[in-house]
Amino acid sequence: MIYLQLFFEFAKISLVCVGGGYASMPLIQDTVVDTYHWLTLGEFIDIFTISQMTPGPIGVNAATFAGMKIAGIAGAICATMGFVTPSIFLCIALAKIIFKYGDLGAIHGILNGLRPAVMALIAAACVSFVLLAVWDVEEIPQDFSTTFNPIGAIILIGALIAVRMKIGVIKVLIAAGAAGLLLGNLMN
Repeated sequence: MIYLQLFFEFAKISLVCVGGGYASMPLIQDTVVDTYHWLTLGEFIDIFTISQMTPGPIGVNAATFAGMKIAGIAGAICATMGFVTPSIFLCIALAKIIFKYGDLGAIHGILNGLRPAVMALIAAACVSFVLLAVWDVEEIPQDFSTTFNPIGAIILIGALIAVRMKIGVIKVLIAAGAAGLLLGNLMN
């Protein structure tokens, strides 16, 4: 039963996932953390982090890792297939529509309306992730004073500076992991 549920839940996410993998993160979080409680928010953040570091589309990676954590290899396969299947059919249908009617103002109007909504989805996920990066908790706390994580804050600020300086993503991730290890050992 869990396998069918994983397939259909990730298929539903895929059907409304406009804007790519990052836009799917709040939808995946809502399903696996908030609705079904299959994962904690901390586990989901870990999956999101690993999904960024591995090759392939982030949404597909997140579906695979979440499915694996929830129900093993079969769960990973079901979640991945659920996430990918609707996209295949939607891409084919949308490609036909855009190639045939792409010059119409209505198509441009729809796309212009979707862009801000996609950015709102990504921003909402970012706010949650930033809060969890600098507060050492599994859920967003009500009282931020007791759980502040200075290591997370230092790494977050350093990574933001590195990204603005156009340092490569792999270098930033390696440096952040090393900093987490080093600072974690020094502070403990």
